[in-house]
Amino acid sequence: MTNELIAVSVLWGFIFIYAVMATMDFGAGFWSMIYIHRDKANATKIANRYLSPTWEVTNVFIVAIVVALFSFFPGAAFLLGTVLLVPGSIILILLAIRSAFLVFAHVAKEYEKALTYISGLTGIIIPALLISVLPITHGTFIEVDEGVPTLNLKRFFTSPHAYSFMGFAISSTLFLSSLLLADYSLEAGDREAYRLYRRDAWITGPISLLMAAGMMLTMHNEAAWLYDNMMEYWPWLAGSVAMFAAAGMALLLPSAKHPGVRGRPRLAVVAIVIQYFLASYAYGKAHLPYMVYPDVTIESAFTHPDTFRALFVSYIIGFLILFPGFVYFWRLFMHDKRYVRPK
Repeated sequence: MTNELIAVSVLWGFIFIYAVMATMDFGAGFWSMIYIHRDKANATKIANRYLSPTWEVTNVFIVAIVVALFSFFPGAAFLLGTVLLVPGSIILILLAIRSAFLVFAHVAKEYEKALTYISGLTGIIIPALLISVLPITHGTFIEVDEGVPTLNLKRFFTSPHAYSFMGFAISSTLFLSSLLLADYSLEAGDREAYRLYRRDAWITGPISLLMAAGMMLTMHNEAAWLYDNMMEYWPWLAGSVAMFAAAGMALLLPSAKHPGVRGRPRLAVVAIVIQYFLASYAYGKAHLPYMVYPDVTIESAFTHPDTFRALFVSYIIGFLILFPGFVYFWRLFMHDKRYVRPK
């Protein structure tokens, strides 16, 4: 494997981890807003309890993505930083507002309701804006005027391809977060909240699959080069659909740990994460060697080999230090009864 492939694999790994964790985080904020007036259910409390510690961990990976992009692929960072000035600035503003309310809501109780609405609204807007980076890299919306790349906003905001990606991001956010919150509700012993989130997963799951199909259709029309490449990896896409079906079956199985409850949400969560992994692998392989089609490839944007080796060793050491902490955090967060089932 070449240095360029190793570097882009590290970057892709950070993006995938952030996509999964952020999906759960943003979706929890939306469901908290939806169920805020449901007095007989603790769905909002469950979502807020999940939301509270995870947003700090999630933000670690978005920093890692930016650092990896600028350090490994400075050529691509320049182009993307230029064309993404407007959407990138909006994302940063929304993340700052959301983070500020998440902090202040734990200090002043009068901010709790505002936090619910702010985290709920940004929980569907931010994923849509984040995923918009992908269709932009397909090359359709970038124009070069006197050597300066710019984003054609009119073409972008009138493109079905861009909106199909946004729709997929929103539906996937709601689907995966509802699955995880169903699992978390079951661990907390709240069967009413579990019933609500399991129902939400049944609704948003098929919608997410339809959005993915729509994304492929618009890709065929607006980014035929990528569509043709993805068809070469059809076994990965077929495996992705099979894992979606496995997740649906998991929600029908009787629970082994909770008698009288139907569904194994943790198994469904694992199946969907594998589903996203398979689909994103097919997409990533089909996208290579381009980082931004057709001008920037992983070879043309790559940093100096000596710089890469030093950075790669630093990433390995940093990962070895952080990984045990993330594992401990997850086990504490999901299994410590003092937090999962507070009195």
